[in-house]
Amino acid sequence: MPDGNRLHLQHGPIDLIVEAFGDGRMNAYERAARRFESVLEELVQELPDIRRPAHPETRFFGSVANRMQQAVQDFCPAFITPMAAVAGSVADEILFHLCNGEAIDKAYANNGGDVAFHIAPGQRIEAGIAAFVGGRITMTADDPYRGIATSGWRGRSHSLGIADSVSVVAHNAATADAAATMIANAVDLPGSPRIERKPACELSPDSDLGERPVTVGVEILSEDEVRRALERGLVEARSLLDRGLIGGASLQLQGLIEHTGAAITVETPSCFRVAN
Repeated sequence: MPDGNRLHLQHGPIDLIVEAFGDGRMNAYERAARRFESVLEELVQELPDIRRPAHPETRFFGSVANRMQQAVQDFCPAFITPMAAVAGSVADEILFHLCNGEAIDKAYANNGGDVAFHIAPGQRIEAGIAAFVGGRITMTADDPYRGIATSGWRGRSHSLGIADSVSVVAHNAATADAAATMIANAVDLPGSPRIERKPACELSPDSDLGERPVTVGVEILSEDEVRRALERGLVEARSLLDRGLIGGASLQLQGLIEHTGAAITVETPSCFRVAN
């Protein structure tokens, strides 16, 4: 990129910003770029299958598709497709090849906000949370978590819930991606007339969500409604915490934020209220 430090990889809908720190940076960028060349083609070859509901015993040919499958299988039998982890899985794959060589002090692969991290001993990374203006997450080499992802009805993908955003930290970006999707789906007020929904297939004929109603509009809610919707998401998030699938989550809806999990330090901006 023009700054001379970061690498931009873009092909079709995949758009990554990658940055590495260390003497082997340029060689690392070459490895990442070589791997990136075939990622989209590999996914397209298996696209019909990765759009189907996940099953624990399913296996794919491509390494990215198998990362997607591995990330979502722990959420079965709840409805989820491998596509719920596609962005995070691509980030994990590129980071793996980026760091598979000379020593890299720290690095990240940011795929549209779903980010995979490498942190060598003695290093730390601070990451901004785009959904929260001024929000930040700090991770050190001692933390076991190396992925962050954000989901919500205002994002790039369709959501079954009404969360403005759900940010999750997990062991890798693929799992964080899948978990953020599931938690964001759970933040909801079923049957509320204040929420507009349409079948996913009407908005995107090839959507992996099929005829399931996805959120296209949310009116201003009362504080009680916001809290009730967030509580539904917290139930899901705490379940994933108890199972060890995530390290923490931040849920945001109409100016109110709920945090759960103590694995990360989250700085909440003053423009948001923390629910009690």
